[in-house]
Amino acid sequence: MSNDETDDYLTHISGSRSSHSSDSEEDKKGPHTFTLKLTELESQPKVHEAKPDDLGPPLPQRTLYSLFFGPRTKIPDDAIATQYSVYDDPNVREAYYPIDTYENNHRFDPFFRWSWREEKRLVRKMDLFIMLWTCVMFFALELDRANIKQALSDNLLGDLGMTTNDYNNGMIVFYCSFLLAELPSQLISKRIGPDHWIPTQITLWSIVTIFQFFLKNKASFYVTRALLGVLEGGFIPDVVLYLSYYYTGSELNLRFSFFWISNSLADIFAAFSAVGILKLGGRHGIAGWRYLFLIQGLITFFIGLFSYGMMPSGPTATASWFRGKKGWFSERQEKIIVNRALRNDPSKGTMHNRQALTPKLLWKALCDYHLWPLYAIGVCFMIPCTPPNSYLTLSLKNLGFSTVKTNLLVLPSIFLKIINMLTLTFFSEMIGEKAMVCMSPQFYMLPLLIALYVLPGSTSKWVLYVLSTLIVGTPYAHPVQVGWNSQNSNSVRTRTVSASLYNISVQIGGIVSSMIYRADDAPRYRRGNRDLIGITCLNVVIYLFTKFFYVYINKKREKVWNDTTEEEKKYYIENTTDEGNKRLDFRFLH
Repeated sequence: MSNDETDDYLTHISGSRSSHSSDSEEDKKGPHTFTLKLTELESQPKVHEAKPDDLGPPLPQRTLYSLFFGPRTKIPDDAIATQYSVYDDPNVREAYYPIDTYENNHRFDPFFRWSWREEKRLVRKMDLFIMLWTCVMFFALELDRANIKQALSDNLLGDLGMTTNDYNNGMIVFYCSFLLAELPSQLISKRIGPDHWIPTQITLWSIVTIFQFFLKNKASFYVTRALLGVLEGGFIPDVVLYLSYYYTGSELNLRFSFFWISNSLADIFAAFSAVGILKLGGRHGIAGWRYLFLIQGLITFFIGLFSYGMMPSGPTATASWFRGKKGWFSERQEKIIVNRALRNDPSKGTMHNRQALTPKLLWKALCDYHLWPLYAIGVCFMIPCTPPNSYLTLSLKNLGFSTVKTNLLVLPSIFLKIINMLTLTFFSEMIGEKAMVCMSPQFYMLPLLIALYVLPGSTSKWVLYVLSTLIVGTPYAHPVQVGWNSQNSNSVRTRTVSASLYNISVQIGGIVSSMIYRADDAPRYRRGNRDLIGITCLNVVIYLFTKFFYVYINKKREKVWNDTTEEEKKYYIENTTDEGNKRLDFRFLH
């Protein structure tokens, strides 16, 4: 099944859990642990027992064929938006009720209904209050990561007595620190809440960025790279977990693309602001790159402080002195957020948002081999375009461009990357395809890398600039793959760990990337480009394997499930010890 809507019944029940909680003690209890008492259910406002006409019609299936030749139907805004889920099956619904400690339990109502008009208005409101500030925080992350490229254009390496190999080593230190902090950061976030941990991360790493003003030598450069890696590691999976409190799985894919657009906007801001800030170089005998770290670090610091007030712990806890006594959402809006999220993925009700993971559950998540192909993709997919991106400003300087022109010439590649990323994400959502769409950037890069490898040394610097710009502007599949990994996790426990493991795999790819362009291969890096061509071909193989792997698993489970009687299915749902994506009724997206 290559789309989110295929086989609606199985897709919805795929989010279910077994009679086992994510807590080790609750693992020993029976199914009653998750059953909401009838007296509690009756005390909650509800419409009435679900009937077929109580629910909105199923959304049309998304395929490549339907995109171009399918019927164009407009759903009225006043029509019921509530889609069929396991909560509409009286035989199994109680097995999927949230645990008693679920923080939004007071808004859960399996009989609650709402209209498309309400849902659309609410999603826009969430985008304004939740998603927009999340993008601002990601802007802060990238600003403190991107300024190193602008500092390179202002003779950072020369002032610190470093070579390009020293710079590569510094980036390896950063990536290693980053990936080592990923999982611990996620565990801290799960224990104290991302609304507390994320602002703390931003504030701390901004202080380190500011103190780069005082860099003296290679050793101090390595130390700050390590500290930044430790403090920034885990930010992205922490945010992924936080956004899952509000949005459904398919909505997250598109939101992640806007998430990474803020990443590109930070690159644009960093390049534009660097043009002005670097002109301060020489004032009071201080280099321009020192002012760059100082000023941009202060911007991030204030974003970190504001984040403490702008991040509620969840959709039913937005009221505060900072956000207003009534909060951002009405009671009805809170019910829509909670119930649409649980209907899309009932596993979100299996843990409290302050509930820590036990070592046993952590180990189970690490051993989830069904997600390993996605981790392999995470390691390799960005390697072909990362060295040209990291060395773009340095390469432009070597081609004879001034510091100001170098920072301005970076901008077209950023705009191209935004356009390509949005195109890729929208196309993936429109046709409901993950693997093949995410593989397409590899075919985009391959001829460009070959051209960069075979062109003679006498090639015009503008030709080389265009090639480098096109490579850096490669369609970015990362937002789609983050959502893909999250949806295939199918439990809060697994999602909490898998988000970190996927991001760790991406950082490992960053480490590999830092070893490809070496000083003895400068300035054209032919040996490095040859290696990038080989890795691009390897990526195609990994994507194809992942596609066929998930197709095989789904078909195998489908056959077993179809051969099972209705009574056996009911017994399985209520009593199975299978959890998350190990459940027989779960189907992987591909």
